[in-house]
Amino acid sequence: MNFKYPKSISDCRNTNDFRNLAKSKLPAPIFHYIDGAADDEVTYRRNTEAYEQCDLIPNVLAGVEEVDASVEIMGMKIDIPMFCSPTALQRLFHYDGERAVAKAAEQYGTLFGISSLGTVSLKEIGKTISTPKMFQFYCHKDKGLNDAMIEMCRAANFDAIALTVDTITGGNRERDLWTGFTTPPKLTPSSLISFALHLNWSLNYLLREPFSLPQLEEHVNKGTNVAVSVGDYLSTMLDQSMDWKDAEEINRKWGKKFCLKGVMSVDDAKKAVDIGADAIMISNHGGRQLDGCISPFEQLAEIVDAVGDKIDVICDGGIRRGTHVLKALSVGAKACSGGRWYLYALAAGGQLGVEKAISNMRNEIERDMKLMGITKLSQLSRKNIKFR
Repeated sequence: MNFKYPKSISDCRNTNDFRNLAKSKLPAPIFHYIDGAADDEVTYRRNTEAYEQCDLIPNVLAGVEEVDASVEIMGMKIDIPMFCSPTALQRLFHYDGERAVAKAAEQYGTLFGISSLGTVSLKEIGKTISTPKMFQFYCHKDKGLNDAMIEMCRAANFDAIALTVDTITGGNRERDLWTGFTTPPKLTPSSLISFALHLNWSLNYLLREPFSLPQLEEHVNKGTNVAVSVGDYLSTMLDQSMDWKDAEEINRKWGKKFCLKGVMSVDDAKKAVDIGADAIMISNHGGRQLDGCISPFEQLAEIVDAVGDKIDVICDGGIRRGTHVLKALSVGAKACSGGRWYLYALAAGGQLGVEKAISNMRNEIERDMKLMGITKLSQLSRKNIKFR
């Protein structure tokens, strides 16, 4: 519950505070791109609501003066069990974009993910950031582009690739259709007033480093110098024939830690094990693809029971509180991730905003660990949760 509208990042104590501050700073098409989802946005809301159907059962008198919130995922140790899931187009939300998020993740010792539609180059991130790094891989029709992106990751010494498997076509993101959102942004009669009223954003966009998609610009012009919707990009540029053999081949070519992002069924989780994946991200793309899809948290137990001893399971999406993270880890996730929780913060205050969001999450997790009566996250189990 918000008791006042936040005026600065110091006022932001939770994800909703950052959301409200971001809404005040961004032109409507840009804000609604972050905030929106597919169709009626039922799945988007359900991703968070699902956690409210699970209650924590704390223990007491456990000697919890010192707690350790670190976990290991895909062989990488991170200091908190929540990381920055890769998301697209970040320099639209703040002029520092991925630079700000990566530096904040590095400061707090957590994993940073960057998208194929990232607005900062892998080369730059590789040179400047030492925290564990994951590249979100979109499989394009252009096989030369696919091979080039793998080589970019290798040259930049990235630790893992996450092949996104739930974007075989674009979701019906109706807010974007209403606002006319495209990359790069274009002015329309309906959006002109909003861009004019958010002068700081507009001046930063016009006067700072030109918008670009460096991972793609040498191969495609979609989203670089031609205004196009994200849905059109996913539907026209990505390889809709992609299958399990293609995923296995990408894993073979990469040769390092490999993750599938967007797995939602037990059968697919088992197939991920079969092709040698190191991890899966249970994810419905933040409700931005198939509306009416089950939430990641609701699928977590069944998938963990099927493959949790063979592959690292990450619960992605809908997380707004430290208690949500503890619930997912109690069910059996090795770590959690999300996008909006830090994108709102990025839009609200750049690197300082993301640092505040991560700090808030870390503090919640550590405080909630003490209130649960545990000193290590490995002490969590299904004994300390009950579903309604």
